[in-house]
Amino acid sequence: MFADAPVVVAANRDEAVDRPSEPPARVEDDPAVVAPRDARAGGTWIGYNERGVLAGITNRWREVEGGGERSRGLLVLDALHEATAEDAVRVVERAVERHRYDAFNLVVADENAALFVEWDGGLSVRNLAPGVHVVVNVGAALGGGGAVDDDFFVPERRPDAGAQQADDARRVRDELTPTPGETADEWIDRARAVLGDHEFGVCVHGDGYGTRSSSLITLGTENRYEFAPGPPCETRYEQVEGQF
Repeated sequence: MFADAPVVVAANRDEAVDRPSEPPARVEDDPAVVAPRDARAGGTWIGYNERGVLAGITNRWREVEGGGERSRGLLVLDALHEATAEDAVRVVERAVERHRYDAFNLVVADENAALFVEWDGGLSVRNLAPGVHVVVNVGAALGGGGAVDDDFFVPERRPDAGAQQADDARRVRDELTPTPGETADEWIDRARAVLGDHEFGVCVHGDGYGTRSSSLITLGTENRYEFAPGPPCETRYEQVEGQF
């Protein structure tokens, strides 16, 4: 949390290269929501609304029996219909009772609260203290209030990749710990560099899969969304216009 920006987020999206998507835009009107869109399933992986609620989701590398009945990206849009982060979590709690989703990690936040939601057939919700928190497919490197709490699991099908993700998340958290007197803009500049630095392992290039886009979102006295429509190591961020 910064004095002028209680919610600041830097996020890369990794996905199959042939999965179509649309850049951030105003996608809902009541309330107004700004988000990119998954052109295949219709949902999103990150966005925020005019009430200052942000939601972002990642896959979670665990199997859920009967999962995939409904897209996880639609759940993000459901959350962004709400007035507060707390209300958004209540929507998620009801949704997993009605539908079977594939496993996910979800963060919802506003100026008063930030919550981390984990679903892999059972639901876990915890409050996040002010600080830097890094969420990946195998859990999160949580930090805030002077405390550090790693919460990772080893995925059965890809243990080596899981261990590497956990290590990358810790290094990103440590690298992006705010410095004394740092502003939100200064932190975003540092986060921009980390998201495109292969030394941190969060800009991914693979065979048919990799980092497809990157988002820098600041919510506070002024909302700002910078979006790179490709891997941030080689793609320029541009300001998203026409918000609210």
